[in-house]
Amino acid sequence: MPHQTGAENVHAIQYHQHTLILLDQRKLPHEETYLHFKNASGIATAITDMVVRGAPAIGISAAFGIALEARLQINLPALNLRDAFTVLAASRPTAVNLFWALKKMKEAMNDCASLNMSEQVAFLEETAHTILNDDIKNNHIMGDLGASLIDSGSQVYTHCNAGALATGGYGTALGVIRSAHAQKKITHVYAGETRPWLQGARLTAWELMADNIPVTLSCEGAAGQLLRQGSVKWIIVGADRVSSNGDVANKIGTYNLAVLAKYHDVKVMVVAPSSTFDLSIESGDLIPIEARDEHEVTHIQGIQMAPKACPAINPSFDITPRELIAAIVCEQGIILEPNKEKIMAMLGNTEKESR
Repeated sequence: MPHQTGAENVHAIQYHQHTLILLDQRKLPHEETYLHFKNASGIATAITDMVVRGAPAIGISAAFGIALEARLQINLPALNLRDAFTVLAASRPTAVNLFWALKKMKEAMNDCASLNMSEQVAFLEETAHTILNDDIKNNHIMGDLGASLIDSGSQVYTHCNAGALATGGYGTALGVIRSAHAQKKITHVYAGETRPWLQGARLTAWELMADNIPVTLSCEGAAGQLLRQGSVKWIIVGADRVSSNGDVANKIGTYNLAVLAKYHDVKVMVVAPSSTFDLSIESGDLIPIEARDEHEVTHIQGIQMAPKACPAINPSFDITPRELIAAIVCEQGIILEPNKEKIMAMLGNTEKESR
């Protein structure tokens, strides 16, 4: 049965009584199971094992991981969080929000170093809460900005899951879809299944059905035929890292869709907060791509689908060149036909302020 409350109100990340509570996204849509964490290493494992996923949600979880590790040291003479930062930084390499959030927590440590231990721990917890709350606020801003690009009566396609489950709440790509649907601009959403973890089938379809937004699941091989029919006007996706020239790392399969979109005159919109931009990287060629266990490709829910000993490739992300992207939407504004000059004009000052 679909969830009875709107998925935009589902909190995949909660912090209660000095415990991080994560909705186990590996078990959706069939089970809603919440796991409890009290230290950085457990949260790092949860990130690696896909209990929590989505670039903003990974960063938020890591921030709370630092706060929790600090709380474990509240009775020591001084904080020593080096190992906590190391284990969390190693949990997933592509999503730059992870490193952005850890940087924010390091800055917070420096800012509160003169306080007593209890005050330092409280300050770090407050910083993590701010990262969470700012993400939700920014998602709503991006939702309205992205919706302004969509004509009434549109059908759209989305890939992976960039919704409430992948963020602090509301969503990036799904935030735009939610806002545009509320404005009666979107009549239908096609959700790509997103192999090998099936985030589109398991998570995006679940979120949209819970919010009564019309959605149809599409296997990835059907995307070309769907775009050929001419009804889909936008492909709307999130991002795990955006380089300074506007190239985008996102869930594997995004590049395929962008190439198909170019041929069929369908526009691609990338929706991501400014924390997803990595202005230190010149192009997508320099973005590290996580390679995951081939078992995820050869097996589905523990059942072997491929012949034994058949090797498989399993890049978790791909790079979509900026030339294939019509717009990047962040909380600072809309970047049409992105390039380095436009990105630096919008975000260059933000980057300097964060240093």
